[in-house]
Amino acid sequence: MSNTGAFERDTEYVTDRIMRSVDDSDTQWPVEPGRYRLVAAAACPWANRTTIVRRLLGLEDAISLAFAGPTHDWRSWQFDLDPGGVDPVLKIERLRDAFLKRFPEYPKGITVPAIVDVPSGHLVTNDFPQITIDLSTQWTDHHRSGAPDLYPDQLRDEIDEVAELVYHDVNNGVYRTGFSSSQSAYEDAYRTLFSRLDWLEERLTNQRYLVGDHITEADVRLFTTLIRFDAVYHGHFKCNRNKLSEMPALWGYVRDLYQTPGFGDTVHFGQVKEHYYVVHTTINPSQVTPLGPDLSGLLTDHGRESLGGRPFGDGTPPGPPLPQEDHSASIAA
Repeated sequence: MSNTGAFERDTEYVTDRIMRSVDDSDTQWPVEPGRYRLVAAAACPWANRTTIVRRLLGLEDAISLAFAGPTHDWRSWQFDLDPGGVDPVLKIERLRDAFLKRFPEYPKGITVPAIVDVPSGHLVTNDFPQITIDLSTQWTDHHRSGAPDLYPDQLRDEIDEVAELVYHDVNNGVYRTGFSSSQSAYEDAYRTLFSRLDWLEERLTNQRYLVGDHITEADVRLFTTLIRFDAVYHGHFKCNRNKLSEMPALWGYVRDLYQTPGFGDTVHFGQVKEHYYVVHTTINPSQVTPLGPDLSGLLTDHGRESLGGRPFGDGTPPGPPLPQEDHSASIAA
């Protein structure tokens, strides 16, 4: 938090990358199916990006997935959804154990998503923007047949440009609004957020996807904030000029993506609400979690097909999610 009351996100991550070997060159963390475990939390929008991309690309058999529970204390994300509160593969109770095994004096925040090297138990990376890019570009030999190109060469500059605006003003913007500790900081963040949402509303009125004619990395990054907007950010973070459902293009866009295989089935609304309303005691000291809102509207017809475009480009939809990873029924939560 700055001295003006503005929220400042810690963006110093462990930036190691899992890389495809080129010309037999050495890399500390080579692409190797079965070696790594992705640690996510269904509650977290940053982690939700990785679970969507992993699903769309069909990397379930190559990279296993651990789910941390929706609540935690200062000791970090915990595996309390698993029997005995221990991840069955990593054999640890909390994600911080993997951080501390590699960096015994690790001074930064313990964040999801994170990728852990299973043989050593060491954290590899928690650099969430790079993780999804590398899933698209470094793991291509292990993508499913028909996997979409989420980061096509010819669109990368535009994807990066749009994604940076979305990150600053929307993805992080809802946090800057919600965690402001002064009126002026709150109002500045609030206005920046809704100015960008208005820009997105205009952009998406006449085109189905953010960049190009199919789903890309840019859409994944925007979706994980928008899908949490009415359920959490509108009330809990005081982002209340209007609900997303009151913005026709954005509401149609988020319904379109939610109903697309690989998106809605990764979203667990019960865990999303529990995380924000229980963990953020400075904002919600009572920890009372709201029963609403009614989210059934996400399943209504969106009509976005009339704008053209193909969700997966030249690819195909992913198959059904693994039963233990399917959150599609949570819309009733």
